[in-house]
Amino acid sequence: MQELLPQAYLIGLIVLLGAAAVLVGRQILRVRKDEQALARLSSAGPGGATPNDSVGLYELASVQLRKRLYGQAVDNLKLALRKAQAEKAPDEARALIENAYGFALAAESKFPEAIRHYRSALQIKPDYPVALNNLAYALGKLGEPQEARDAYARVLDLEPANSTARKGIKTMERRVGDPTKAAPKGKEVPSAASGKRGGKGINKGG
Repeated sequence: MQELLPQAYLIGLIVLLGAAAVLVGRQILRVRKDEQALARLSSAGPGGATPNDSVGLYELASVQLRKRLYGQAVDNLKLALRKAQAEKAPDEARALIENAYGFALAAESKFPEAIRHYRSALQIKPDYPVALNNLAYALGKLGEPQEARDAYARVLDLEPANSTARKGIKTMERRVGDPTKAAPKGKEVPSAASGKRGGKGINKGG
């Protein structure tokens, strides 16, 4: 039996290393794909300029968000929204741009501005769980736990199994029950939330 332990350990180590290699490989491919897309989209317009239509600008901003180039993404989404309005783009497209615009602003901790764009997205598309989750997250950051809780509740009405809303509503209910846990308006609550698309509970996608 003792002779088998080193073999079992070695097999386990090989499995772990293999899994790590797969994860690293996927991350490298994802980064490379984003870099290629960024290079392609940055010169997709006439004469190698930035795209000049709402779809191209949105795609470019989406890549910039994944690479955390938030300032550039804000500029392109602002322009994409203007183009979408001028092009009379479908409601679905305008809602996606508004939500992404809000996400980019929230990633820079500009929560009041982000909330305006999340609300605009929801005016266009009321049954938009991603925008509702993002709105709730931003409201929580501004010390509005009751409004944030209500937004998460609306998500659960649409998607009862939505894990982001389930976690968020529990957090907001604790804050509502204990006013000292609510953040002062206009000030960000220190949080471990970070990363992709602006942190847990905040999501760019459609």
